[in-house]
Amino acid sequence: MRALMLRSSVRCLVTVFGTFSASSRKVIAQAAAVSHQYYFRNTMHYQTEQRGHQNSPDYRLYFKTSDGKYISPFHDIPLIAETEQANDVPAKKSKKSESEVLYNMVVEVPRWSNAKMEIAIKEPLNPIKQDEKKGKLRYVANIFPHKGYIWNYGALPQTWEDPGQKDKETNCCGDNDPIDVCDIGTQVCSTGQVIQVKVLGILAMIDEGEMDWKVIAINAEDPDAKNLNSIEDVRKNRPGHLEATVEWFRKYKVPDGKPENKFGFNGEFKDKDFAVEIIRSTHEHWRALVQKQKNTGGIDCKNTLCCDSPFRCTTDEAREVVQSAPAFGSAHPVSPEVDKWHFV
Repeated sequence: MRALMLRSSVRCLVTVFGTFSASSRKVIAQAAAVSHQYYFRNTMHYQTEQRGHQNSPDYRLYFKTSDGKYISPFHDIPLIAETEQANDVPAKKSKKSESEVLYNMVVEVPRWSNAKMEIAIKEPLNPIKQDEKKGKLRYVANIFPHKGYIWNYGALPQTWEDPGQKDKETNCCGDNDPIDVCDIGTQVCSTGQVIQVKVLGILAMIDEGEMDWKVIAINAEDPDAKNLNSIEDVRKNRPGHLEATVEWFRKYKVPDGKPENKFGFNGEFKDKDFAVEIIRSTHEHWRALVQKQKNTGGIDCKNTLCCDSPFRCTTDEAREVVQSAPAFGSAHPVSPEVDKWHFV
């Protein structure tokens, strides 16, 4: 796989991939020059800035580097997690098989919460916002016995499920979003948190005819991470967790009057190697997108760190995007209907 080198005098993101093959896949993780978290929360490597009013259509969560430069969580946060570094000196990069590397995950929805927060792929700098349907904010229903989302839910940056690319196994095209991730760790994360996860497997959900892969992963800092290295480890050590995940995805739209979702591979989880190959493919599709080799289809590819991208903007242009958003204010109340149980 051809390396993608992204450099600049403003400490630009660097991502270098080795050759992928069925027998031996190697990855050299990049060193990203960002650290610490902002806005009164600690999230490794990145800052966040709130605009608008939470629980309202104008709420946005923007991302920054540690030195205050605005970035896109979709395009500028690297897919592969950086290695540890001390005193701003990057640690030695070690060659690992691709199934051993850690991936960055952008948390959109904390476990047990209902607001359907997501990276706004069609807005400049792709802030996190609450999804809307027919002018109303979307909340996931509580389908008994589950309260909201049953894992920390989010996306892998620098991935894209291409709607023009048909999956050879399921015969469905991508859903036009970054690939989704379920972090099954014990920590309840916060919206906008960027965590490093270990991939364990993947589920092939088909959502209204579109391919919507769900990566199963665990926070690398979780106490159980050392014991969970495969989808079979999850099945063995967490009885019922995988079955509950399939049921959740199957039924979560039913209270909204929609049919149950379907799955490829008869709803069976595929293993880690299969998941890594899907991630690799979606990263390739994203790279073509940000290099303008694909029709963007309304996706905003504005970024500040992808130096070879024709969509790259200046620091001042990025700041103007954020400053044009409404100022941060008090949260709006949430309807009691959000806490209602649904039995389906």
